[in-house]
Amino acid sequence: MIDSAQITVQAGNGGNGIVNFRREAFVPRGGPAGGDGGDGGSIIFVAANSVNTLLKFQRGMVLKAPSGEPGGSAKKSGHSGEDVLVEVPVGTEVWDTTNSKKGVLIGDLDKEGDRLVVAKGGQGGLGNTRFATSTNQVPMLAEAGEEGEHRELRLNLKLLADVGLIGMPNGGKSSILAAISAAKPKIANYPFTTLEPSLGVVYFELDAFVVVDIPGLIEGAHEGVGLGIEFLKHVERTRVLAHVVDGAEPGVVERIHTINEELRQFSEVLADKPQMIVVNKIDLFEDENQQEWLDDELHAAFGDDTTVIFISAATRAGIDQLILEMRRLLNLIPRPIADPANGLADHRGPVLRPAPVDRPRSVETLGDDKFRIIHPRALRLARGSNLDDWAVLVQFQKRLGDLGVTRDLDAAGVMPGSTVIIDDVEFEWD
Repeated sequence: MIDSAQITVQAGNGGNGIVNFRREAFVPRGGPAGGDGGDGGSIIFVAANSVNTLLKFQRGMVLKAPSGEPGGSAKKSGHSGEDVLVEVPVGTEVWDTTNSKKGVLIGDLDKEGDRLVVAKGGQGGLGNTRFATSTNQVPMLAEAGEEGEHRELRLNLKLLADVGLIGMPNGGKSSILAAISAAKPKIANYPFTTLEPSLGVVYFELDAFVVVDIPGLIEGAHEGVGLGIEFLKHVERTRVLAHVVDGAEPGVVERIHTINEELRQFSEVLADKPQMIVVNKIDLFEDENQQEWLDDELHAAFGDDTTVIFISAATRAGIDQLILEMRRLLNLIPRPIADPANGLADHRGPVLRPAPVDRPRSVETLGDDKFRIIHPRALRLARGSNLDDWAVLVQFQKRLGDLGVTRDLDAAGVMPGSTVIIDDVEFEWD
């Protein structure tokens, strides 16, 4: 099962706006006619039940969206790039690892049809028509298109299930899943038979719930020992844990404590989930009183209110009672409800909220009476206009005032005659 992938996404750039003037015959006053550039396409993930693995995202996949086209004459706007819709499995977490290996969670697609813009297309640049005013009827400025977002992403798939079957290898989890659902996991008499999680749907009267069989955990699983570290994340979304233990082997209580400690080391949230104990293989009990004293021992160790079910997956003894208890516990725990303000469900811990966006820096001081303009909108304007033309440069400096850049230059100490640099253009401040 492929449940993790690292990919690169590149949204489309916005098209450039252009400088153009009407020059039709018999039209005495032409005026500006430069059209806007089209917006770049975005890359959007869509959660789909038809996809159940991240296999297609392997080998460093790079996803690109088309760029917008430049504007045209006669106020014609360029075509926008089409958005790229990419289907991912329901339960996919998206982490932005562009600036850190650990990454930042930017989205969690845990419902069919959920959408997440993982790379936003660049905005198209404005044509010179947009800069016409009553005092500037011959605008010679235009904007270059905005660059589309570039991101490095890590995708993590966490299976969605109501009940998670956990426990040490060879406890009979796969046999139980096969007994209560139509799933057909591999079953054999050796440890680590199950190498990847298996899902099964359990039908109960007019209701149904999903059970996931997690590959056997052992001591040290939270540190990567055995297979556990790969699959512990799949039980984070479950509502109830069913701790399966081989009742015919000695040390039942100690084995349960060992696995519960691994859960706690991996995640406190996981360790606090409601848990029932399922004692399997009662058909192998040699003492007719073994079930009774084992029941007393388990309740003494884990509390009188702990649900303990004795079953035999091989003979189906106790299977109906197991399904009833699973359903009863699930009814006591409401399904997580998404927060409509940000789309994150309450079972994922603290709600993620975007950090406040500071006003972008607009000026850098370089020393020797030199200053560099780094305001994003001013940069686009410089790239879309011919600043070698003195008349254009005059309009550009006026526009810098509208954008607040002139104020920041004054605060930085610019004086008439200072050198101002923007992109690859250098001019004397006037």
